[in-house]
Amino acid sequence: MTRQHRSRGPVAAWLAAALMAAPWLAADSAAQEGREAMLARAAEAELDTEYEAPPGDPLWHHTAGFAKTLCSAVFVTGLDPAFAAENVGFFSSPYEQRRHVTAIEVDQDERRVRLTLPDGVVRTAKFNGDHGCVALPIDAEDVFFDPVDIPSALPDPWTQMWPMGDAVPNTPLAEGVDAAKVAEAVDAAFDPPEGMTAAFVVTHRGRIIGERYGDGIDLHTPLESWSMGKSLTATLMGVLIQQGVYDLWQPAPVPEWQTEGDPRQAIRIADILRMSSGVRFRGVADPDLDPALGYPDHLYVYTGTVNSFEWAATRPQQWPPNTIGRYRNSDPVLTNYLVRLGVEGRGDDYLSFPQRELFDKIGIRGMVLETDPYGNYLLQGYELAPARDWARLGNLYLQDGVWNGERILPEGYAEFVSTIAPAWEADGRPIYGGFFWINTTGTFPVPRDAYYMSGAGGQTTLIVPSHDLVVVRQGHYAGAGDGGRALRNALALLMEAIPASE
Repeated sequence: MTRQHRSRGPVAAWLAAALMAAPWLAADSAAQEGREAMLARAAEAELDTEYEAPPGDPLWHHTAGFAKTLCSAVFVTGLDPAFAAENVGFFSSPYEQRRHVTAIEVDQDERRVRLTLPDGVVRTAKFNGDHGCVALPIDAEDVFFDPVDIPSALPDPWTQMWPMGDAVPNTPLAEGVDAAKVAEAVDAAFDPPEGMTAAFVVTHRGRIIGERYGDGIDLHTPLESWSMGKSLTATLMGVLIQQGVYDLWQPAPVPEWQTEGDPRQAIRIADILRMSSGVRFRGVADPDLDPALGYPDHLYVYTGTVNSFEWAATRPQQWPPNTIGRYRNSDPVLTNYLVRLGVEGRGDDYLSFPQRELFDKIGIRGMVLETDPYGNYLLQGYELAPARDWARLGNLYLQDGVWNGERILPEGYAEFVSTIAPAWEADGRPIYGGFFWINTTGTFPVPRDAYYMSGAGGQTTLIVPSHDLVVVRQGHYAGAGDGGRALRNALALLMEAIPASE
């Protein structure tokens, strides 16, 4: 590796990643204001339960994350291995930890990546067909489930008009839209080049009005998306609620919580979606993160190569539900567990459920959803997708969950996910809803009621209801800082170009 990068320790790397994954940390002074009161409130509400740190060597975990990230970048996105090792996916595999790897083997025939560490440990990730790439436990050669092919039932995308397909009509823009200013905004999203923007798509009233891709990327390239997958997780749960499998306000039927007297039985599905389950699970964005407690659970469910659903479901309760808001991967992992339980509980195939019951309905053909070695979707951040597919998902919310006359999400679900979670508001951080961030504090130069999917490395799908606008920006992780500034510049121009809806 040749890129100059100031070395930082593992904890500093986690915190740096969290700055990009959790927008509320980006404004330093605002985030620190009221911190002591927030921590005192959490201490007062804390329950008397023990914390069990994830087992294993942190470097082994980091390197498993590196192997998976490199595998996905090469065999899903199609990037050059050397470029990917330098620029992609630092969240579960911090750049600073990659220098410990003594040998990198990218096997194009087997579609497998092997990384060797100084102690002789080899971490492996393999391409797993429609499931993307999977990191394997040490010494394992394959996954512990039967992969399935997940074909789309949709026809060739060029035979259908956008949004069900990729043919875009050449029709005039809506009245009042400044086409020149939109074009200027699209260019601004790629300036400077150091921002490494890979894809930028703008839709207005459901129609694509601006679009551009970086070198080697096109409209069908699945790009790293990270925690935008949490919003997809909320969507899959919304589908099951609409289909009558679950109720938003019911206690979450997690099997591991059903022993008599277990306080976790009070946790509702809505509490989990609002990142306020209260489960004892250390996140890298925790305001009181203590490095002495070891490797964070937040990363372990990516890199531990364990049954991630089992790990999250067996963590004890730290706070009563709906009391303290924390950005932790426990909650999307638990939601994905409930999705699996709900789908299989009615006798359906779990692995094909997202494509069959959501993607095929809204024109999505390119989402690659990745799993742990046990076939559990890790949609807290291990998914790759083209920008147009994120734009389709954003427009589903802009249309209150209705697509082509069919209600896919429950009535009012878009309002639920875009409404401030009570526990977060009580913490003095009115910025999080239901696996969506909310622009309450003006993270982006758009109206404050906008809400968005956000992923580490600057991945963003922004929904601006007041302007009938959806904006998607994806980029290579190393350019996140400059890329974020470019996005804000582009959004400011779009606000000049597109009038508010009547």
